[in-house]
Amino acid sequence: MGFLSSLGFYSCQKGISKDSAQVEIESAGAANNGSKPSVSTFFDPASLVSSSQHGILDTIQKGFGFTEGPAVDKQGNVFFTDQPNDKIYRWDANSGQVTLFLDGTGRSNGMAFDKNGDLIACADMHGELWKIKPDGSHQVLINNYGGKLLNGPNDVWINPVTGGLYITDPIFPRGYWAAGDPRQQPWEPTHSEQAATGKGGHVYYLAPGANALVRVTTMAGWNADIWPNGVVGTPDGKKLFVNNWTGDATGRLWSFDINADGTLSNMRTLVSGLRGSDGMSMDEQGNIYVSSGAGVNAYDPRGNKILSIPAPGGTNNVFAGKNNKLLFMTGPVDRITSVQMNVKGVEKY
Repeated sequence: MGFLSSLGFYSCQKGISKDSAQVEIESAGAANNGSKPSVSTFFDPASLVSSSQHGILDTIQKGFGFTEGPAVDKQGNVFFTDQPNDKIYRWDANSGQVTLFLDGTGRSNGMAFDKNGDLIACADMHGELWKIKPDGSHQVLINNYGGKLLNGPNDVWINPVTGGLYITDPIFPRGYWAAGDPRQQPWEPTHSEQAATGKGGHVYYLAPGANALVRVTTMAGWNADIWPNGVVGTPDGKKLFVNNWTGDATGRLWSFDINADGTLSNMRTLVSGLRGSDGMSMDEQGNIYVSSGAGVNAYDPRGNKILSIPAPGGTNNVFAGKNNKLLFMTGPVDRITSVQMNVKGVEKY
């Protein structure tokens, strides 16, 4: 659920604050108010997209600062963040209306609902993981690893079998971090509280009821001097997928086996040559949907590219709606968009 789908966005947003960046939301209506294009720009050999929607990217609403973190609840509603404005909004699956859910979110980024209906949010203002109750109150679950500041939790996936949480923790220096924050530094970051040198980029696991993180990217071959970003797993709780953000085409999508104790093993490269990889979701066939600055690409369980939806400035995606067949996308960055699909998602628990 990564935040930097393009490096240029935050490099020009250094002075932004909650008070100085108010949003006037503009409703964009339905389906671009246009007809189906004669030639679709979607690459979709597996017919994952509904034929009635091919080539059409619906704008649900626009007028935000930078949308991220879409999380679907049990009813198919989506909660998403506007990180520069420090807000969480709610899209209603029945009415299609967008309303403000929370103002003052700890600069939440990636989010996911647990089985109790609480919203787990990566709040990177102070490097925290929050549990947000339906009334908007919150509890800080985690704010450190080994007594040191996290880089800034970015994305979260909840194992539906065990309830354990996995978070990615890349270091993307934020303009809203205080000048004295030890994480604050010029781009490109070269140090982290979590590493003597380098970015200290890792994936962490929080077991149910635990109050301390376990670092699960400790295996040989993991390069901690990267930006781990999107994370998603299989509904049987056995496999985890993680990508890393890069400004060039050197990014990867990795597959891991999830062990009984929540640790990871059998790290494998599923897809290479990725650029600007960000948030991810999964459909009922096990296909993985990866958002990036170019839009959304989907890969089958063997790593073959089977879908491309052009949507410049894309940051994240989730399956939603009453039938769980609406691919809900944050991005382009000032809006939320969608595409009707023929397949369902697996994250509405």
